[in-house]
Amino acid sequence: MSKIKNKNLYHIFSFLMITFGALLASFALECFLIPNTILDGGVTGISIILSKISIFSMGILIILLNIPFLYIGYKNMGKNFLIKAIYSMIIFSLSLAVFGKVDVITDQMLLATVYGGLLLGVGCGVVIRFGGCLDGTESVAIVISKCFPISVGQIILLINLVIYTVAGLIFGIDRALYSLLTYFITFKVIDFVSEGLEQAKAAIIITDNGKDISKEIYRRLGRTTTKLEGEGLISGSKEVLYCVMTRIEIPELRRIAEDVEDPVFITVTDVSSIIGNHIKSTKKIKDIVKK
Repeated sequence: MSKIKNKNLYHIFSFLMITFGALLASFALECFLIPNTILDGGVTGISIILSKISIFSMGILIILLNIPFLYIGYKNMGKNFLIKAIYSMIIFSLSLAVFGKVDVITDQMLLATVYGGLLLGVGCGVVIRFGGCLDGTESVAIVISKCFPISVGQIILLINLVIYTVAGLIFGIDRALYSLLTYFITFKVIDFVSEGLEQAKAAIIITDNGKDISKEIYRRLGRTTTKLEGEGLISGSKEVLYCVMTRIEIPELRRIAEDVEDPVFITVTDVSSIIGNHIKSTKKIKDIVKK
């Protein structure tokens, strides 16, 4: 009973933190960046450009443009990701409309770039840390990184370079350069707050029965696990599973641990580098999981 209660409390707290992060991110955009024509990356950056040259509001564009990316995220990361992503994007879009009526904090380009980037990074980092998502390109980048030897951060950087190039052609090269500087500030802050968006994480899972959790990890995340044999000093024989994944997949791993019946103990550590290829989905693995 207490486990269910704690789980519910954590879900409530996570939605509160997602709300705070979305509010902070929208405040940074509307009160620092957008009035000075400094762009964010991803879908938000595309929405800013389109809102400047069309009659559509940025909040509406963010929701509409994110729909296909949300579907991709749902197919690869499950219902829980979809619920939190939709919630965070709705709060983000609504708060953009609210903060759009607030006076700009500063018209000094350097101050707007630095402080806007810092606040945006903190807001996005908090949302990501608690399982939400403000920009659908993150989910697409995760899917691509599973198929090709390129990190999530590198994919997002390539997407943003294209966006900033377009911004430079429309608004001027100085705005594109300020936007690129804001991106690097924001990304480093996200890295600090959420412990790294694309940084690989190694999960060591200790359980009595690793078969069920291995199947769930593969089914929900598409990640394979390596099984080791362990011996507890008091608890006796244990199964130890080793799995490498991205930081944004850690919240789903936590939910998997809560859903399986057997008690699970998990530690997560940083991975400085990966050598070799990760085993991708194959027919053989799918057959094993079905069995």
